[in-house]
Amino acid sequence: MSTPFSGLRVLFIAPVDDAGLAHNRLRRRALERLGAQVSHVDPTQGRLLDLFKRRDLATRLHDAIKQHHPDLVLVAGEQLLESSLVEELRAARAAARWVQLLGEGLSDYGTAVTEAKVYHSVFVGSSGALAALSSQGIKHARYLAVGCDPSVHKPLRARGPYRANVVFAGEATRRREELLQEVVEFGLAVWGPGWRKTALRDYCRGEVPSTEDFVRAYAGASVAVNIHRDIGGDLAGLNRRAFEIAAIGVAQVVDTRTDLSRHFADGTEVLAYQNATELQGHVRRMLQDEKQREAVAAAARQRALGSHTYMHRMHELLQTVTAELPRPGKRK
Repeated sequence: MSTPFSGLRVLFIAPVDDAGLAHNRLRRRALERLGAQVSHVDPTQGRLLDLFKRRDLATRLHDAIKQHHPDLVLVAGEQLLESSLVEELRAARAAARWVQLLGEGLSDYGTAVTEAKVYHSVFVGSSGALAALSSQGIKHARYLAVGCDPSVHKPLRARGPYRANVVFAGEATRRREELLQEVVEFGLAVWGPGWRKTALRDYCRGEVPSTEDFVRAYAGASVAVNIHRDIGGDLAGLNRRAFEIAAIGVAQVVDTRTDLSRHFADGTEVLAYQNATELQGHVRRMLQDEKQREAVAAAARQRALGSHTYMHRMHELLQTVTAELPRPGKRK
């Protein structure tokens, strides 16, 4: 993919780990592959030297801005920075564009509205969340779905605990437990925190899966089940799991979301269900029909690699944001 972003200076403020927050590392990598010069501050952690000096987050961010002179400050997540701190930091680097990047839902709409007001742009991965922000006067919010990284989310040969007919990886919730009980008979494996405290405890293969565990677990599935968390009552946004499973190349059975049709074709790239009966029926058919199962998986993988990678997402974000910035060669 060609890029006009060579030399763009980006300060990326985002928490990162090797599990639920690993996607932020993949976003950073995409920014770098697009030519941006990226400096990263994790607001939830400090380097050993920072801790020794007892430097607080505001000091770390002021130092990062002073050192790197960013053209773009990209804050990935909710409730990471106080609005007053953002305003203070914006004054310290008036030339920079401040952008908030959110996921497929908002946990607290009131807080989200307050935070959005101090950013130049907000990107959110849910049409429902976008509409809610817009109704509260946030007109600088835009839709940008989450995505996947084909260098990480890819087909793998799975053995041992990673091999199962039906797989779900994610945190245990009551709704997920109730739905997955309907497919136990097909050979279920679950991964994620909380499952060993549920009726599905005997089907749990691991409680805190790393990114590698997550990929291998789904790569070893004949059928992957996706059950969204209802974040703030939002039933629109499509989660990262949907794109990651598609890139891994496994037939996916996913609960219906408003935004699903924006990204995948129901029936040929994924199979969508609205209730436990439909979930059970889709899983049974996929296990019984290997040819259809492989066709669905291949079509979804092709769509994910062609349209839904973090390279696609970060390119769209940078293209939108840099329209209001000077060209790289003219920056001071």
